[in-house]
Amino acid sequence: MDTGLAQKNVLVTGTSGGIGGEVARAFLREGARVIAHYHTGQDRVVRQLERCAGQWVALQADLTQENQVRQLFEDAHRLIGPVEILVANAGYWPPQDVALVDMTLEQWQRTIAVNLTGTFLCLREFIAGIRRHRLEQPSAVLIGSTAGLFGEAGHADYASAKAALAFGLARSAKNEIVRLARHGRVNVVCPGWTLTPMVRDYAAHPERFRRVLQTMPLRKVARPSDVAAAVVFLASPKLSGHITGQILTVAGGMEGRVLFEPEEIDLSEA
Repeated sequence: MDTGLAQKNVLVTGTSGGIGGEVARAFLREGARVIAHYHTGQDRVVRQLERCAGQWVALQADLTQENQVRQLFEDAHRLIGPVEILVANAGYWPPQDVALVDMTLEQWQRTIAVNLTGTFLCLREFIAGIRRHRLEQPSAVLIGSTAGLFGEAGHADYASAKAALAFGLARSAKNEIVRLARHGRVNVVCPGWTLTPMVRDYAAHPERFRRVLQTMPLRKVARPSDVAAAVVFLASPKLSGHITGQILTVAGGMEGRVLFEPEEIDLSEA
C-alpha cells in the first residue's frame, strides 16, 4: 500500500528509546528520509538504524533548550531538507511512584520540561518551518500516553504533561497549522503499556504486570511496532489525509478500570 511517505523528510525525536527507534525504522521502510534525534544514546540509535535501507542522519539535542531545538531543525534542513513530518516522541516517565503530596517542585518541573516544553519547542520550530518553506502537506504526530487520558497514581507530573500535550497543545496547534498550510495536520498517538526498555523492569515482576493486564480487554501489552504502525498511519497524507486533532489510543482497549480477575490472566500470552 502506498502511504505517500516516500521521499518525505521526517524528524523523529527520542529515537534512542524503544518506540522512537521503531518509528524511525518504520518510516525508512516507507521510503522516507529520517532525521533521528537523540539526547543520549547515540550508539543505540546507530545500531538500530545502520541495518536499514534508506537515507537517515542521527542528530543530538537537549529538547528542553530552545537554542538546541532551533539548531536541530537547522541541521536537519542542511543535511536532509526541511522537516515535513514531525514525530514528537521524546519523553521521560519517572520510574519511581511518588505521591503528589510528596512530589518535589524540582521533579514536577523536570518532568513537565521534558514531556511538554520539549514538545512545544519542537512543534513551534516545525510550524515556523512550514511558514518559511511553504510546505503543502505537513503533519505532526505527538506521542502522548494513556496516563494523560486516565491519570496515573504516583505519576501526576507525567500524566499532567501528557494530558496537556494531547488536548490543549495538539488541538490548538491543529487549528493554527492550517493558517499556514491548508492541508496541515496535527494528531496524537497515546500508547498504553508498551514493552520498551523503560518498562521492562516493571514488567519483570509478575504480580505488578498481572495488575496491568487486568485493565486490558486484549490481555497483552503493545510492542513498539504497534505504536509505530499507528504513527505511520496518522502521518500518511494518503491514509489519514482528512484526519486531524484526533487521539489514537494504542493500549489493547484499556479503559482505566479492572476487567479481569487475576486468575484470568495468562502471563505466557502477554
